[in-house]
Amino acid sequence: MNAKAVDYSRIANSPQFKALMAKKKRFLVPMSLFFFAYYFTLPLLTSYSTVLNAPAFGSVSWAWIFAFSQFIMTWVLCILYSRKSNEFDSMIEDIKRSNV
Repeated sequence: MNAKAVDYSRIANSPQFKALMAKKKRFLVPMSLFFFAYYFTLPLLTSYSTVLNAPAFGSVSWAWIFAFSQFIMTWVLCILYSRKSNEFDSMIEDIKRSNV
């Protein structure tokens, strides 16, 4: 076999890999915190307050509006991540090219 062994330690210690991980962290940590805060707001508000019980229109309360907005929020975050992942993928390709 002529397959060249990949030195993962060298890759993990490279400045390009560290930059990739820092960039991913700057994106993923705030998005994850936002997601969990938004997600847990509904059960907390419905359990410990009556603020979402008021009708928004007809017999539909604000709790239902908030619950539906969570689907929209999830889709938006997925779209944002999909777009951002293209940038991460190009950084990964650069790392692979420089460490071959």
